[in-house]
Amino acid sequence: MNNMDKHGAIQSEHGDMLLRSIMVFSLSALTVFVAGGWFMYNWTLAQSIIAGGILANGSFYLLKKDIEQLISRVSAAGNSFGGVKRAEKIRFVMKFYARLIVLGLLLLVLATKIHINMIGLVIGLSTVMLSVVVVVLSKGRTYSVQREGV
Repeated sequence: MNNMDKHGAIQSEHGDMLLRSIMVFSLSALTVFVAGGWFMYNWTLAQSIIAGGILANGSFYLLKKDIEQLISRVSAAGNSFGGVKRAEKIRFVMKFYARLIVLGLLLLVLATKIHINMIGLVIGLSTVMLSVVVVVLSKGRTYSVQREGV
């Protein structure tokens, strides 16, 4: 394994650890918000937080898997990089927008057809964003310093 391969493997490992930290923090925050909403207000708020959290965390997880798939397919292409890169980029963008449309339709159904607390839904939807901000601010510096030392 040459120096460039080692550097890429270490970056990938740090990225995986950072994403794992974001997912763990997001699910932990979701659990705290659900318990707090149920304890402080009522079960409807807690259910709304759960619905928003499942949608946001599920979408984030699927996006992570799609990006991993894109990277592995492009890297496995070898010499036929140009055609594969374009096809994979189009596939990724199509999946991204399809997921966005499905998410929008699910939110529309939740908002119009099901009795749901909108503030709770927004709290649940914001768990991933909160997790990204908190984890990157707390651990991002650690990862960047480790990467510079490589």
